[in-house]
Amino acid sequence: MGAYIAGVLVPLVFTLLLRNLKNRKRRGLLADVGGEPGYAVRNHRFNSPVETAWKGITTLAELFEQSCKQHHDKKFLGTRRLVSRDTEVSKDGRSFEKLHLGDYEWLSYGKVFEAVCNFASGLVQLGHQREERVAIFADTREEWFIALQGCFRRNVTVVTMYASLGEEALCHSLNEVSLALPCTLNICNVPDFLATISVFIKRMHVLSYMDISLDGCLTIMVIEEAVEGEELSITLHEVGADGTEVTTVICGSKELKKLLDINGQLDTVKRVICMDDELASDSSLIEGRWTLTSFSDVGRLGQENPVDADLPLSADIAVIMYTSGSTGLPKGVMMTHGNVLATISAVMTIVPGLGGKDVYLAYLPLAHILELAAENVIAAVGSSIGYGSPLTLTDTSSKIKRGTKGDASMLRPTLMTAVPAILDRVRDGVCKKVDATGGLSKKLFDLAYARLLSAINGSWFGAWGLERLLWNFLVFGKVRAILGGRIRFVLSGGAPLSGGTQRFINICLGAPIGQGYGLTETCAGGTFSEYDDTSVGRVGAPLPCSFIKLIDWPEGGYLVSDSPMPRGEIVVGGPNVTVGYFKNEEKTKEVYKVDERGMRWFYTGDIGRIHADGCLEIIDRKKDIVKLQHGEYVSLGKVEAALVVSPYVDNIMTHADPFHSFCVALVVASQPALEDWALKQNIEYVDFSDLCQKGETIKEVQGSLVKAAKAAQLEKFEIPSRIKLLSESWTPESGLVTAALKIKRESIRKAYSVDLVKLYSP
Repeated sequence: MGAYIAGVLVPLVFTLLLRNLKNRKRRGLLADVGGEPGYAVRNHRFNSPVETAWKGITTLAELFEQSCKQHHDKKFLGTRRLVSRDTEVSKDGRSFEKLHLGDYEWLSYGKVFEAVCNFASGLVQLGHQREERVAIFADTREEWFIALQGCFRRNVTVVTMYASLGEEALCHSLNEVSLALPCTLNICNVPDFLATISVFIKRMHVLSYMDISLDGCLTIMVIEEAVEGEELSITLHEVGADGTEVTTVICGSKELKKLLDINGQLDTVKRVICMDDELASDSSLIEGRWTLTSFSDVGRLGQENPVDADLPLSADIAVIMYTSGSTGLPKGVMMTHGNVLATISAVMTIVPGLGGKDVYLAYLPLAHILELAAENVIAAVGSSIGYGSPLTLTDTSSKIKRGTKGDASMLRPTLMTAVPAILDRVRDGVCKKVDATGGLSKKLFDLAYARLLSAINGSWFGAWGLERLLWNFLVFGKVRAILGGRIRFVLSGGAPLSGGTQRFINICLGAPIGQGYGLTETCAGGTFSEYDDTSVGRVGAPLPCSFIKLIDWPEGGYLVSDSPMPRGEIVVGGPNVTVGYFKNEEKTKEVYKVDERGMRWFYTGDIGRIHADGCLEIIDRKKDIVKLQHGEYVSLGKVEAALVVSPYVDNIMTHADPFHSFCVALVVASQPALEDWALKQNIEYVDFSDLCQKGETIKEVQGSLVKAAKAAQLEKFEIPSRIKLLSESWTPESGLVTAALKIKRESIRKAYSVDLVKLYSP
């Protein structure tokens, strides 16, 4: 009997000891830094920020060339072959495009490097100069990556723009990096002079003052557009003689149509390179404004007329990346080669076992720093990249023809990045399917989930060993097949990931999630949770390229002296912190600071707290905090993160008004969940819009929100008192969410201003 008791007690004691050691692990250590006083931590493995992981490599161009030589014959970039394109008509008469996609067709590292060199040479042959900029305006695809690296080989700065940008943001992004009229202009040719003035007026709207001096030079001052009643600001616009124009735009056929709609406002664009060959020969689209060339023709031109590389330096600007504009028009963040290389080098040390056997599924926008950094990491280690899209990701994605395979099923990736909104949809989709099946299947799923959840939370009585393998085989195998069945690591970034979704992915996909925190302004570098950190709600310790510092924000009540954890505004320092905003010196000075030791810091505006093990948790955002009528503070982002877990919520925006004592919410309803509820309740409705307007539907969703709020321990004043149910989804194309699916608060407020007023009406 004693042997049996020992057989139970010894493993139990051993497990408890291991758990205690794991809990005591220090992932972030106190750091001695300069600048504003605060509470600073660094990665526990590195005393100072990492700048490069490769000896002698200081730029992205050098890193890419080295990797292509090392992995010359390995599979690198893969794209699916289009078998057919069909149209399906739904019951309500709407038409939907469905794609039948075949196998992945691969290019080796050697072939990709050859294509990059040819494209770089082709740019020169087209007449693109080094000091001019190239804009890439397209969805993620292999041509995007090849064009990026081709530009780097000629030290050409790339301007990235989301393919979902609307006309206003697109004009802003292209025109801001286009010709800015010099404050003095030598008038040698009257027609040229008039053409320049015409361009200038079209962009600046109001010409305030011009004067021609005796030496034949023109001096111009302008009044920028202002709201009636506001004081007008007079600005003298000037540029150097280095030429800062975007003269070449690289796009797909879909984006080309957008460019044509605003072609009268893009006066400095000379060349357009279309990634889709079938449109390149359609000269009627050009209207005589630009030279239109296909991507493949540029490559052939470069192959026939090779030009030597003109490699950049570490401090040269690699990318001007426009933010997704969640709080207004996008800002152009200037990233040097050294900035991006620092983040790539840091991530190399975090993902376990990263190497040539991995396969990465690329579908997020390459115009987002998270995806751009991830693909460069994959390229650096000799892994393979298979391209897909959010609309063709799984077998049931909206653009996949029924009965054919989605990208994940065909590629069977081992690694992928995701934004929380995508992972939330995976969770919701699985839950809805399980609930719809019901019966024994649902009971088995719930039991298996509970057993594995208990194990992840560290309980000795959870599912371990053979039981774990059994549940994975019987229950979770089908779930894992949704993303190909081989996922071993998921990187999540772009927004906070809910604890429930994180646990769900851990269990159902059987893979750790590396949740990161970073911004465009820090090249996605900041913090990253390690693979063995099973906690939820945190974003990990500082990446090896970054220092994380908290500073006091007395107005919001967050201090580094707070107990039990220091709290404050998050400030990121390190070689990954970017140069600043393009042509926006005022904003740059506001949020970028250089300390007395030469370290560059970025003030994020996010509020965090640092746990005892040195890991960061995001708890608030300065811009999202609103003071109600009676003095209570409501954190809109915090409330939204708590309520989005409701099964009836597809998206949500909380709104608080300082002149009222309660908050309200706009809720994009989940159609499958609400229609399933209505069916069970025998509620009749004409269409989904009609269902969302019914009183009993609003009451049901409101009750679900209250339940989620109580589970998250929200205060009563934080729970929306009134809601408006919306039947139409918020998409990047509508301009109401960013490409990373974060809500654009101001845009939503404007779009639904009437509804918000009604919610506050008696």
